[in-house]
Amino acid sequence: MSTATTSPTGHGPWRRVQPVVALLAVVVLIGLPLYITVVTSVKTQAEALNPNLAPPTSWHLAENYAQVWRDGRIPAAFWGSVLVMVPAVAGVLLFGSMASWVLARRSSRWNSLLYALAISGLVLPPAVVTLVLLLRQLGLAGTAAGMIGVYMGMYMSTVIFFVTGFIRTIPAELEEAARVDGAGPVRVFFQIILPLLGPTLSTATILICLYVWNDVFYAFFVVGGRLDTLPLNLFQVASAGLYLNNWHLIFAYVVLMSLPMVLIFIIGQRKIISGITSGAVK
Repeated sequence: MSTATTSPTGHGPWRRVQPVVALLAVVVLIGLPLYITVVTSVKTQAEALNPNLAPPTSWHLAENYAQVWRDGRIPAAFWGSVLVMVPAVAGVLLFGSMASWVLARRSSRWNSLLYALAISGLVLPPAVVTLVLLLRQLGLAGTAAGMIGVYMGMYMSTVIFFVTGFIRTIPAELEEAARVDGAGPVRVFFQIILPLLGPTLSTATILICLYVWNDVFYAFFVVGGRLDTLPLNLFQVASAGLYLNNWHLIFAYVVLMSLPMVLIFIIGQRKIISGITSGAVK
């Protein structure tokens, strides 16, 4: 008796073509823009007027990057970005994890409604005018504290979305055993729940760091002109004409601005897929 099976028509060839298509998509969508950015950043001003795939006739890496570092106020803007990003990411991870723990452990109709409201920020953008007016009323407009609060509110939904699903997979017996031993809610969270959230929090950290580090839109309205961040500083110096037609300097600035996030991604890349699969889709 024959046990041979046949695959659907055309399914076999597609399996062979699919890796090639995926590789070409990566090269076109990621490789080419990255190549153009890096290559243009080491060209002369004349060669960089029309960014293209042609390699530079002579490399000006040291000159271009030194000029950007000196004239682009990168050190001050870097510390401004760090001043905003680190507290915002740490705060949203902490409070988002706490909220996720409560939402994951309580099952009721109202709790489901509250969870839907908590993750609605994933699809509903914040109103800029309302944010600015609220910060002015609170006396936080133009301050780092106001910008940190804005970012925490914007990305709280992201943390809750990732973490709530993961906490639901953690056996509740672990918490019950800790309570039997006399542990209160705070101790249970910090000693039982939080250490188990490593992969999911690593994923959320990388994503939120990327969002905050590259943001120029909300920073422009909240702290524009009163606190330098790297993307906001690049926008300002380019608009002021400092880098007018100096595409080699603009691309060099972009490369320098991207290096910290590239480093964070390299360190935490192994956690991204495990965090997404263990949390968000469960």
